[in-house]
Amino acid sequence: MGQGEVLMTSASWKLKLACVWGGELVSVLTSSILQMGFVWHITLTTNSASMLSLASLAGFLPLALFGTFAGAIVDRLPLRVTLVGADLFIAAVSAVVAMVSLTGALPVWVVMAALFVRAIGSSLHTPAFQALTPLVAPAAHLTRLAGVTQAVQSGGYILGTAVAAVIYPLWSLTAMIALDVAGALFATVAVLAARLDVGGAAQGAPAGERGPGPLAQARALAAETADGYRVLRGYRGLFALLWCGFVFTLVFSPISALFPLMTLGHFGGTTGDAATAEIVFSVGMIAGSALLTATGGFRNRALTVVAATALYGVATLAAGLLGAGGFVAFLAMSFLMGLSSPLYSGPQTALLQERIPPEYLGRVFGLYGAIMSWAMPLGLAFSSLFADAVGAPAWFVGAGAAMVLLACMTWAIPAIRHLDER
Repeated sequence: MGQGEVLMTSASWKLKLACVWGGELVSVLTSSILQMGFVWHITLTTNSASMLSLASLAGFLPLALFGTFAGAIVDRLPLRVTLVGADLFIAAVSAVVAMVSLTGALPVWVVMAALFVRAIGSSLHTPAFQALTPLVAPAAHLTRLAGVTQAVQSGGYILGTAVAAVIYPLWSLTAMIALDVAGALFATVAVLAARLDVGGAAQGAPAGERGPGPLAQARALAAETADGYRVLRGYRGLFALLWCGFVFTLVFSPISALFPLMTLGHFGGTTGDAATAEIVFSVGMIAGSALLTATGGFRNRALTVVAATALYGVATLAAGLLGAGGFVAFLAMSFLMGLSSPLYSGPQTALLQERIPPEYLGRVFGLYGAIMSWAMPLGLAFSSLFADAVGAPAWFVGAGAAMVLLACMTWAIPAIRHLDER
């Protein structure tokens, strides 16, 4: 039997995933704590919305810049090497920031640089983590397991936000950084304990051109990345779904940025109300992850993606139509938006994991992440030009209507509609 067949006939895959996911939950938790600490530090130090926007840019720009080629690196190496290396790299960056903070006031530029460099590690960790499940678990479980991964990440984010609210006033940012280092080390131990033997040389992935210098290696990475793009393009339904997702991200990204403005401006709420809306959205994500894990969504997974797009659009449109006294209803719409998110992304992840050959998984997930990362700044730039003029509620209405229209257009594409047919 081949390696994949041995893994699929063994119950050990559950233990392997449980170890890695347990470490990931702790790592996401501590990273969320530190992320909130960085945001509050920038807010209290500068009181500048533009600096917060710049911090967001520093956090996701590496995913767009390096994500395209990060997948080729992931496919070259055993997954345990990539996962452990990325976690230790992020921990080292946090440790440097901690040492700087101990010398006195922590400059904002150091925080910006840390956000940027940490994101480079994430650009490697994310495709490696997404490529892990199909290399370990049987294909029949991939959709439900995608729901579990969504729950792990959403749960870590919610707990991290809550814990950060307690830790930041009592302790210092240095303590939050120390927690992040400890979380990364715990995730590293968990990956090592899982004894993963998949990916890279273990999976028979191409080693690329072993030239004597960096130029030859760069050419090899570019060629391997192009191979991944050609493989993805060969799956017409997945390729079409990718660009529908690009449009969805263009429309979605301004909505996430305008959430606080809806609460504070339109509904006249407090910062506590704004935090409540974010938490309700995240609780909805956990509920959606649990629903996906329990049911797997519709039998036709493309229909699940389209239905989630439509649900997100209807909830967004309804939120924009609410009057100034409709904050409670806005929380309900926030929950529905969060509920639809795992139902949108989970089936897509499972389809990619199931259809793409294992030796190309890192490259394909890297390309997916990079393309979506480029959609975010484009959407935010567009909204910054017009959102102030039309107002947040009108923007919600327009974005919601656009999502519903996108759902209809996505379902009208035959390659997507028949994507789950064998």
